[in-house]
Amino acid sequence: MKLSEIYKCFSDETRLRILSLLSVSPLCVCHIQAVLNKSQVVISQHLAYLKKRGLVAGQRYRNWMLYALPSDRPAALEANLSCLKKALESEPVLRKDAQRLAKLMGAKGVQNLLDEGCCARIIASTASKSRRKLSAAKQVSI
Repeated sequence: MKLSEIYKCFSDETRLRILSLLSVSPLCVCHIQAVLNKSQVVISQHLAYLKKRGLVAGQRYRNWMLYALPSDRPAALEANLSCLKKALESEPVLRKDAQRLAKLMGAKGVQNLLDEGCCARIIASTASKSRRKLSAAKQVSI
């Protein structure tokens, strides 16, 4: 893995935020979607980009795909991920993401959340928020 590839991946805020979340725990797309408040398509595109470059690994768990940082990381990636973890303390957006993730997961592991059907609840909640925003926007434009 080239250092320039790592920096290309780190140069996008959404990818940086995803990597920061994955440094905490393996996650399903819906978890990342809920924390970052971005569409499934956007999250999946960024995960594919990261996976193609070796910064993210995917593993199937029942019906879901779980994404995680690779277990066998080159030294350059490990050093940059360590720096990213330290940035959590000073970067407000990363700190808020970590807080949202902690609230979403509680004391449970990702597999327990999936077994409880959290993806369906998260997706329904996200869709409901989107409908409310769209309705509010229509009312403003009328």
